[in-house]
Amino acid sequence: MRIKEIIDRYGLEEFHLYVNEIIEYTDRRTRAEVERLPKGIYKAEGFVDNDGFTDDVVKLKIEVTIDEEGVTFDTSGSDSQRRAPVNSTFAQTFSACAYALRSLMDKDLPVNDGFYRYVKVNAPEGTVTNCVHPAPVVGGWETHVRLNDLIFEAMATALPNEVCAGTKSMQCHSGFGGENPETGEYYCFLETLAGGYGARSSSDGPDAVQSHGQNTENAPIEETESNYPVQIMRYELITDSEGPGEFRGGLGLRRDYAFPNETTFTVLADRDKAGPRGLFEGQTGSKSVYALIQNGQEHHLSSKTTVQLQPGDVISYRTSGGGGYGSPMKRDPDAVLSDVLQGKISIDRARNRYGVVIDIRRQNVDEIQTERLRNGG
Repeated sequence: MRIKEIIDRYGLEEFHLYVNEIIEYTDRRTRAEVERLPKGIYKAEGFVDNDGFTDDVVKLKIEVTIDEEGVTFDTSGSDSQRRAPVNSTFAQTFSACAYALRSLMDKDLPVNDGFYRYVKVNAPEGTVTNCVHPAPVVGGWETHVRLNDLIFEAMATALPNEVCAGTKSMQCHSGFGGENPETGEYYCFLETLAGGYGARSSSDGPDAVQSHGQNTENAPIEETESNYPVQIMRYELITDSEGPGEFRGGLGLRRDYAFPNETTFTVLADRDKAGPRGLFEGQTGSKSVYALIQNGQEHHLSSKTTVQLQPGDVISYRTSGGGGYGSPMKRDPDAVLSDVLQGKISIDRARNRYGVVIDIRRQNVDEIQTERLRNGG
């Protein structure tokens, strides 16, 4: 409606004049950004943990070529499309590549055709990065966001100060539904859970956030419990889940759902085989855990499964921590102390991973013991 009002006021010719100028302005800005990027070919490979039908990993490969004409992303060598719902469409794969490139450019750069002219994607048809009918795609976001991580990993040697270490990089869907015995109505609940973000060259990764363009927020406990037959028993950061580093990865979170009635629960997530990778001697963040707790007994679940729950059953999500950046032995001891005092890492982890000895009674760093430990004494 607003566009029609503008055209009615200024005329179609003038409208097109300004639209084209905005696009050409973006083109000039994008070309300048491409010119400053280090020219070369950069590669990385990784995997989605499984496809939901089999326990086999889903291999992903990315090759990033930067030249004077733009940036080409090539996913050749990635696995063939699966019968299970981890397939990414070309549109999803293109958006993953465009998002990653945009993240490496000036934050004020507009996004329109003037930008997209410089994004080229080669994703062979029939693969998990460009599936064809009738491949299922409901979990394609798991592949999409993992590509983001791999692109940043590939670019790390060329742009070490502009990328982050491995993130949660999964949608991490939590979904349940059934018939509400109090109302007789059917209900369905779906949310995406946060996790640890990767560290950067100058800062820790944020704790318990969404990753790579998810644009989703947490579902507040009060709202969830008011509208659905469920109790959230735990919702907290996970101590020692970070990827250690000079700058540590963000912490993952734990969220436990208790059900008073029969319910169908679906897990559509990832990261239960390997946590987010670190960069430049930074260490890997924790793996994710998905568990069914029945009568006090915990049973680990696949990251992609559906289970029928009985009254009293609990589903527990424990999401991965972000990868670390740089050697943890170079981390500022005061930053380690702060993490210990906040309950983010344990005293033992401070000593064993960071080489920092904490005097918890005095709540300070034992500088002599720390220096001795870090120097191999």
